[in-house]
Amino acid sequence: MKLFAGKPGWTVTADVIVIGSGVAGLTTALNARAADLSVLLVTKAKIDEGSTKWAQGGIAAALGPGDTPDQHKEDTLIAGAGLCDLDAVNVLVKEGPEAVRKLIARGAVFDKAETGEIALTREGGHHRNRILHAGGDATGAEVSRALLAAVQNDSGIEIIEHALVVDALQTEDGRVCGVTLHVIGAGSTNGVGQALARAVVIATGGLGQVYSQTTNPSVSTGDGVAMALRAGAAVADVEFIQFHPTVLWRDTSQAGQQPLISEAVRGEGAILLNHKGEKFMAGVHPQADLAPRDIVAKEIFGQMKEAHVPHVWLDTTAMKDFKERFPTIFASCMSNGIDPQRQLIPVAPASHYASGGVLVDLNGQSTVAGLYVCGESACTGAHGANRLASNSLLEGLVFGARISEHIAKHLPEQGVPQIDETEERVLIDPSIRIPLQLAMSEGAGVMRSEKSLKAALATLQQLGTHRTKTPAVDAWEVSNLYFLATAIVRSALERKESRGSHWRSDFLETDKLWERRIIQHLDTSGNWTSSEQEVNV
Repeated sequence: MKLFAGKPGWTVTADVIVIGSGVAGLTTALNARAADLSVLLVTKAKIDEGSTKWAQGGIAAALGPGDTPDQHKEDTLIAGAGLCDLDAVNVLVKEGPEAVRKLIARGAVFDKAETGEIALTREGGHHRNRILHAGGDATGAEVSRALLAAVQNDSGIEIIEHALVVDALQTEDGRVCGVTLHVIGAGSTNGVGQALARAVVIATGGLGQVYSQTTNPSVSTGDGVAMALRAGAAVADVEFIQFHPTVLWRDTSQAGQQPLISEAVRGEGAILLNHKGEKFMAGVHPQADLAPRDIVAKEIFGQMKEAHVPHVWLDTTAMKDFKERFPTIFASCMSNGIDPQRQLIPVAPASHYASGGVLVDLNGQSTVAGLYVCGESACTGAHGANRLASNSLLEGLVFGARISEHIAKHLPEQGVPQIDETEERVLIDPSIRIPLQLAMSEGAGVMRSEKSLKAALATLQQLGTHRTKTPAVDAWEVSNLYFLATAIVRSALERKESRGSHWRSDFLETDKLWERRIIQHLDTSGNWTSSEQEVNV
């Protein structure tokens, strides 16, 4: 299945195409260049506008005194609620420290303690201080800066900005050998070209724009995952959408990207309060306010529902040096009329991170030859049902390196794309975007049920009848959101239990029978099928 788009009017080639300019894409590109491969780096906006730069908390790695990869693994497995792939977690935690050291060697500068050692803090779900941070709460920006500097100084990496990738190009035997893409703002709205390569790496980040409120930037419409689905790749664990528990609440009219209040704020003493001014997390979980994200988000949702209020409160007034430690968050609060040193911060959960994505192996290979996926777009199995805080940047570093190494060792000859003119093509009218987002927030949000999910699916099916044959960026984006929303709701309906970041009000208990991965496929005619896979625990 493909989206309506014009015939490619221009062609570029490289050994490897990397789609996305966050930590996953940049790391993959740099490591591919270390293997002397030419790289085409395609990014949807400017090269520095991905989700990575918004990461506040930091990078988790067992670098502190007394900490070990095994302890990091244990925390990751607990957060993953029985669905982590053990091999993937071992790769993440054991190769993580060296990946961070390599990042530092590339120029990333992390905050230091008075002793001169790298300062480590703690976030939800971690039993040790193992979070590296930069600029207080601007870790992602520093990671992005360091990697971008290296990429932009490499003449073997060609960069195309403002380019939306539309669909995969495949050889007669199904191998991915390139992509069609449209450079936004260049030429006509139908100015599509093609990029050919011997391997394609999707690193397009998240899909938070499926929901009406999210911490993700506006470019996070899941384009890479949707493209992989249409190319025949399997997706897995897509029902596990992590809602960040503490996002600055403004009001429901403020759609799109919302200001994030990092977990590190609670790691350094902030306390959650309900509408009565009560500390409500102490009796819920042994780690109280630093419980795993799914636990905190669910409890906040419950407090809001019980009191019929749109948010709870985060008390930072007793924290010393808040402005110095969290300058980005401080500025964000102040710009919204809140002084966090004197006032309580209104917070509520918002869509934050997709723990699932395109199903890949330990080398980032999807189920379609020639197509690799890295970072939030991938389902490595390392996160299970709920990503442990600050494991996301680490995953991009670790698996980006592994993907490049595997590509270098197994690079095929350049394939010739076969264009099947009879293949089903679709394009959803962009007018359905807001109704789709509202349906997902209401029916497949923090708490779901069979009733709410069936209502969401019925709405999606009705919205999917609104078609257009006019190729344009907003139509391509909405079409991607439509496919991803459908996959999320289908999986959430199938998983009849509560686990990790998937909560069913009609199945509140975790069921051992559901310790398996739900996999979704989309065939060339647009038909969906589901299968299940045992988890390597």
